[in-house]
Amino acid sequence: MEEAGGKGRATSESEQVSLKDKGNEFFKAGNYLKAAALYTQAIKQDPSNPTIYSNRAAAFLHLVKLTKALADAETTITLNPNWEKGYFRKGCVLEAMERYDDSLAAFRIALQHNPQSSEVSRKIKKLTQLARDKKRAQEVENMRSNVDMAKHLETLKSELSEKYGDEECWKSMFSFTVETMETAIKSWHETSKVDARVYFLLDKERTQTDKYAPVVNIDKWQYAEESFSKAACLVAPKSIISYPQVWKGQGSRKWKHGQSDGFFVQFESPSLQKLWFVPSSTEKGQSLCRDPEILDIGAHELLPRLFKQKLPNS
Repeated sequence: MEEAGGKGRATSESEQVSLKDKGNEFFKAGNYLKAAALYTQAIKQDPSNPTIYSNRAAAFLHLVKLTKALADAETTITLNPNWEKGYFRKGCVLEAMERYDDSLAAFRIALQHNPQSSEVSRKIKKLTQLARDKKRAQEVENMRSNVDMAKHLETLKSELSEKYGDEECWKSMFSFTVETMETAIKSWHETSKVDARVYFLLDKERTQTDKYAPVVNIDKWQYAEESFSKAACLVAPKSIISYPQVWKGQGSRKWKHGQSDGFFVQFESPSLQKLWFVPSSTEKGQSLCRDPEILDIGAHELLPRLFKQKLPNS
């Protein structure tokens, strides 16, 4: 009986090795589904062999069965914690999951167990850059999504509160300007452009709303006073501004923002004029508006005054 029993174990080991080798052949041929099936059979024959779990993890990775691949990588590590291959498999799966920081940690452990591995070193270099790029892409997306112009317009708020004693009046102008700029920025982020428009803060009690719209084409800018508007904002893309003709002969000599694309916002009220340029760049394939830059309206005025200048209480 002992002899028979010994012969049976030898046959089982031979069959198990054969299943693993057959799985390797199918893996090399690119038939990962068949390879995974053969590795599974081999595991049933020898459930404590880390090599087979490692091989099946690689097959599952190619089949994009990432949860199963990660489980096999973890089992490989459990069965042989000093073998670099388990950590390498884990790193590859986490990379496919775009969990770059976790992937990088796994590859670094793999390198500790095999400092001479050029393959692991290349992975670490690649993942370090991927993690950095992903972090920056998230930062860019956060900046694109969380637009808050109010914090950049504190100077305007102070000037409005000084010019207009009525708190409700100046706050409505400030909110109007912030909303106009934020709407323009969101449009730029979505389409990389803004339409040239004039936005009016209409007087709800005096304006004939059936005759005057709150947003008009740039050629209707003279509606500012006709519509009894309290304030107005002109939004214009840089692409339509042809200096030096527009800027009173000042041209590029007064322009300090290089070739940056972007758009202008010119704020007008009867007592105040302000002008900003909102520069834009492209990061990670996305348009990103930068902080608004205050301009000298005397040099870069886009349109003549929309309102006849007067004192706040006149």
